Amino acid sequence: MQETAVNSAKSTADRSSLMNIGRKVDYAVRALSYLAAQPERWVVGSKEIAARQDIPTHYMSKIMKDLAAAGLVHSHVGRKGGFSLARPPESISVKEAYEAVEKPLSLMDCLDNHCCPYDTVCTQISVWERAQMLLVEYLAGVSIGSLADREGLKGRLNGLHS
Repeated sequence: MQETAVNSAKSTADRSSLMNIGRKVDYAVRALSYLAAQPERWVVGSKEIAARQDIPTHYMSKIMKDLAAAGLVHSHVGRKGGFSLARPPESISVKEAYEAVEKPLSLMDCLDNHCCPYDTVCTQISVWERAQMLLVEYLAGVSIGSLADREGLKGRLNGLHS
């Protein structure tokens, strides 16, 4: 049985995925979805967002800084400081959130910079280009407003166990 677990772990490690959504993207979408559920122009502190959406506080500063730099949130300083959405939640896409904390979405390196010596003769490249186009279009069409989450993940989970 132990050998099966080792083989399974090895095959997982050897396996390549087209796209692995990292924690930063997950946390950025969680933060934005929480802000999207608040009243317009409402300022929410990063500690509240982190607590409600179960985001480690050490990630919050960097994520919120990236979201502010991308023009998705406003940062408010001072005693009652925090963050608010910079635009209506329906106008912010999941693709924008992804690209705010990561680089532009790309399934494969060769699609971005055509660094492969075979790209001019590759029989697969059109498949990957189409897959990337479909994914980008889909994520661009999903708004943060459609994911608005007033209660937060922790609140909803606690509600299930009550």
